[in-house]
Amino acid sequence: MPPLFIGSEIYRNSTYGPSHPLAVPRVSTVTDLCRAMGWLPDDVFRAAPMATEQQVCRFHHPGYVAALRRAEQTQTVCDEDRARYRIGAEGNPVYPEIFRRPMTSAGGVLLAAHLTQAGGTVYCPGGGTHHGRPDRASGFCYLNDPVLGILAWLDQGLDRVAYVDIDAHHGDGVQDAFAGDPRVLTISVHEQGRWPRTGALGDRGGGNARNLPVPAGFNDSEMQFLLHGAILPLLHAFAPQAVFLQCGADALEEDPLSRLCLSNNAHWDVVAALRHVAQRLIVTGGGGYNPWSVARCWAGVWAVLNGIDVPARTTPEAEAVLRGLRYNRAAGRNPPQHWFTTLRDTPRPGMVRPQIRAVAAQVLD
Repeated sequence: MPPLFIGSEIYRNSTYGPSHPLAVPRVSTVTDLCRAMGWLPDDVFRAAPMATEQQVCRFHHPGYVAALRRAEQTQTVCDEDRARYRIGAEGNPVYPEIFRRPMTSAGGVLLAAHLTQAGGTVYCPGGGTHHGRPDRASGFCYLNDPVLGILAWLDQGLDRVAYVDIDAHHGDGVQDAFAGDPRVLTISVHEQGRWPRTGALGDRGGGNARNLPVPAGFNDSEMQFLLHGAILPLLHAFAPQAVFLQCGADALEEDPLSRLCLSNNAHWDVVAALRHVAQRLIVTGGGGYNPWSVARCWAGVWAVLNGIDVPARTTPEAEAVLRGLRYNRAAGRNPPQHWFTTLRDTPRPGMVRPQIRAVAAQVLD
């Protein structure tokens, strides 16, 4: 059975506000780009449903979910809800789809867990909101769809689920949700010292978490070293029945919210290496705040999942999608031509620094 792609039109024209990092289009652009490349026939596309409140309350508190619904209905937030649930605070704004959009992201991941019950691969680029807490918004994340998807797998009877997170920011909400649960192994590669400033190398999250904090300038060679020297050995030792990969694109060099220097080749290599580790695989998006780097990376993820060789040049239709993007940061004023005409970045190799070697050695202890 070919991989399935889960998307939704709710992401089109939905933003967190013009000055927010999530003002940029992402999921709609990836969907359009994959179609324009000829990679996304209708028979493998599934529309993400909205999750029900009962489904998301498997992890989230009912009062918090009700507060999100109120915020969308009124487009305001009262002082009590702001203080209690961090809605409208700390980068988590009230915006027109504040309830429906995260409920759709959660619904897409829950659908992915259902579709992979007997095995298979599902790509859900709208998912990956890994900072969400049971009773509050955190880090631009209102619900935690990775947690909900993993819980759905556990409810199906699985007892060895691996979560791998290559976002520039630590997957704190997922680690904490499964702290002390031997059924779930969480592995997070993230920038050291970057918000939320958790995920230290020695943090085992109750026993079954492995954190790989990396320094600024983290390059493709160093990701390859950690992939083969730490991530894959951890996975093979755990022998998961299912793998959930959060493929945040904010570790790419062009992203404004990190100081890491990966090319999208590094992300695609991780996807390729994890494709056949377990019978079940869900891949989601996550962070990523440059519309061109996110779209090109995540479209290539879909190509890798399908065993498609990414061509040297985009199709004219795909080029038109990329030329149609707008970005209100400095990088958007004069974007380089290859952001329009190619999907694959030039590789960014480099020296594997002693700190990276030490991370790999310690995480395997």
